[in-house]
Amino acid sequence: MLRASVWISLAYLLTPSLSLENYKEDLRVQPLRDGRVSTAFSFVTVLDGVVPRNPTALEQPDESQHYALFPLTLGQILREYAITELHLTLNAGKWNYDDWGHPLEASVRTGAELWAWMGASEVTTVDERWSGLRNALSGLFCASLGSLDSRRTTSPVVAFPLSGSTPPFAQHELRHASLPSENVCTENLTPFLKLLPCKSRAGLAALLNPQKVFDADWHGMGVHVIWKEGTGVELKLTLQAVFNPARSSAGKRRDWSLQSLFDRSIERSCPVASSSSVSVVLPEEVNYQITPQIAHVEGSAIYDLSSSSNSTIPSNIAMHWPSEHSFQYPMPPLQPLTPLSVKRTLHGTTQTRGVLSVSITNNSPQEISAGYLEIIPALLTLWMHTLEVETNSEIRSDLLSDLKYQPPSRQPNGHLSPSMVQAVLTIPPKSTLKISVEVNKAFLKYTEHPPDAMRGWELPGAVFFPLPQSANNISSSYDWEMIYTPTLLVDLPTPDFSMPYNVIILSCTLMTLIFGSFFNLLTRKWVVVEIKE
Repeated sequence: MLRASVWISLAYLLTPSLSLENYKEDLRVQPLRDGRVSTAFSFVTVLDGVVPRNPTALEQPDESQHYALFPLTLGQILREYAITELHLTLNAGKWNYDDWGHPLEASVRTGAELWAWMGASEVTTVDERWSGLRNALSGLFCASLGSLDSRRTTSPVVAFPLSGSTPPFAQHELRHASLPSENVCTENLTPFLKLLPCKSRAGLAALLNPQKVFDADWHGMGVHVIWKEGTGVELKLTLQAVFNPARSSAGKRRDWSLQSLFDRSIERSCPVASSSSVSVVLPEEVNYQITPQIAHVEGSAIYDLSSSSNSTIPSNIAMHWPSEHSFQYPMPPLQPLTPLSVKRTLHGTTQTRGVLSVSITNNSPQEISAGYLEIIPALLTLWMHTLEVETNSEIRSDLLSDLKYQPPSRQPNGHLSPSMVQAVLTIPPKSTLKISVEVNKAFLKYTEHPPDAMRGWELPGAVFFPLPQSANNISSSYDWEMIYTPTLLVDLPTPDFSMPYNVIILSCTLMTLIFGSFFNLLTRKWVVVEIKE
C-alpha cells in the first residue's frame, strides 16, 4: 500500500501537464428521519482549458491528449465520438422522496439511464456516434448499454437540458435512453473505481466495500461529464447509498459509524486530491453525540482530510443516541419532505387493455407548475383521446397545457421507436391532480418475448421536472428538483410457453409405447411353455 502511495506521489510531481488538472473528493453523510443513513460520494476531476472535440473534424487526426488524473479510457471515448456532455447512471432500488427528500444527485431512476449531447456533423451522424458511444460504455462499465437501441432512444430536450455551456462549432442534439431491467452489481463498481486517480487504495474510495454498498436499501453510481466555458471539462463520479443501521443492529438502534456502514476505514488520504472532506449533516434533535468532536458549520460537521497527515485522519466518524434504547419510527401521518408526491399505476382487468394513472399531490401552500414526461415503449399504445385530468373529482383540462405527443415510428432496422408525451401541469396548492389515459398492450410474436416472459416487461418511470425559470413561471419562486417515479411491470398477452414442453412429453410417450410394442413383436419369440403338475 505504501508503494502505491509513493508511485501516485511521483506521478503527481513528474507529470508536466498536471497543472491543468484538478481533483477533489468529498463524502456527505446525512441521518434520515426514518432511521436510515444517506451517503453520497463525489469525485470531481477538472481539465482546465480543454474544449470538446469538434464533430465536423472527425475525419482529421485528433490532437494528442495527456492525462495524469483524468481517466484515459473515458477520455478516449469522449474524443472518439465528440461528446460535449455525458450522463450515465446505474441505480438499484426505489428512492423514497417523501421520507428521504431530494437526493444529492437527481438521477435516481431504477436501472440504467444514459443521455448525451453531441454536435451535428456531416462526417458521422449523431445516431452513428450514439451507437458507438453505447457500445463503448457497455464494455467499459460491464453493463448492457448496447441494448439502448432505437427501441428505447428519444430526444426529450426540455427535461434534460445542457448542464454546462454550448460550444459554438455545431448545432447540438440530445439522445436519451433508459433500461429499467439493468441490474447493478460488483462488476459495475470495479471499473468505476478504476477511473479514480487513487483507485480504492487511498482516500474516500477506500470505504467503498462492495459487500456493504450492494447490501444497502438503495444504491446507485453515476458518471457526469460537462463542459463549462472558461473552466474546461469536468468529470464528476458519484456514488450514493442509503443504509439501514436499525436492520443490521441487534438492538434495533440507529447508531452508525463509517466502520459499521462500510466495514472499512480511511487509512490514508489521496495524495493527488486538492480537497478531501467528510461532511455530516446534523439532525434537528439535540440528544445525539458525534465523534470526533469538531466545530459545526451551517448545521454540518466537516472533517478536512486533505490537510491531515495519515496519523491525524479520523479513525472512525460515528454518531449515536445514548438515551435511545431502540429506534421508533415517528407515527404517520408525516409531512413529506418534497413539495410533490407522485404515484403511478397501471391497472386493468385484461391482458390487452389497461389504464395508466398518475397522481400528483402538491404538499406546499403554493401553486406549482411542473414539466411531465412519459417515454412509453412500443409495447403500449396510448389512446390520447381518453386523456383526462381531474382534481377533487372534477375534470380540469385547463391544468394541463403545452401537450406534445410523439407517436412511435418505424426505424430503418424495423424496430418501433418509443412514444413520448410531454406536458406542463399546474397543481393547485394542497391538492391532488390525477391523470389517466387508456392503453392497449401489444401482442408480440413468441420469439420476441424474453426468457422470463411471465414476469412481465418493465415500463420506465415518468419524470417530473422544474420548468426553466422565467418571469411568467409560477414555479420559479419555489425550489424543487427532478422527481422520478418507480418502474412498472406490464403484463402483456403471453403464449403458453409450457405447451411445447407438454407436446414433447406426449409425443415422446406415444413414440415410446409404439416403438416398444413393435420392438417386442419383432424381437421376442413366442413359444409354448408346458406347465408340469
